[in-house]
Amino acid sequence: MTSTFMFAAIAVFGATGLVAWNSINANVWHHPSTPVTSFYDLEAETLEGEAYPFSQLKGKRVIVVNTASRCGYTSQYKTLEKLHERYKNNGLVVLGFPCNQFGMQEPGSSSAIREFCTRNYGVTFQMMSKVKVKGEEQHPVYAWLTQKALNGSGDHRVRWNFSKFLVNERGELTAALNSGADPLGDEIIAFAEGK
Repeated sequence: MTSTFMFAAIAVFGATGLVAWNSINANVWHHPSTPVTSFYDLEAETLEGEAYPFSQLKGKRVIVVNTASRCGYTSQYKTLEKLHERYKNNGLVVLGFPCNQFGMQEPGSSSAIREFCTRNYGVTFQMMSKVKVKGEEQHPVYAWLTQKALNGSGDHRVRWNFSKFLVNERGELTAALNSGADPLGDEIIAFAEGK
């Protein structure tokens, strides 16, 4: 194999990897618009199996994130917890939805997930039961987050663990952020502070 061919092959693979990385790490912000279906009509189940009606989120700013215990982004549990602690009394709610659809990185039961999150990261923000965030069995919350026909703002794909969706205090989807978005980064802090 000639060095020119090898260089060309490396360049093609590198460019392909960069395109894939950028597609996974794309952030989309929206001008808030009235949802077609109300965010507050949704419901989910907590990690402990209790009903969690979203009507209790009226007037709150909400971050919805799909989580996993064996992911390169799992350490974000720590920064999500810091965000929760800092802004929970300022109208911010963090909702974690465990999901096993990406790399089979959340295989545990509800009790195993709770134990892992508590022991390793001291998680006290609201954790929900494990769901599917894409495909035919997509949970209704994620159907709302990813379909403009429901949220009124935009269509989105959940591409990996720790994707973040921001819903303002009026129940409007304002942003879909990538897995790498820092929970303590300037954009999320501004959202948490209602700016």
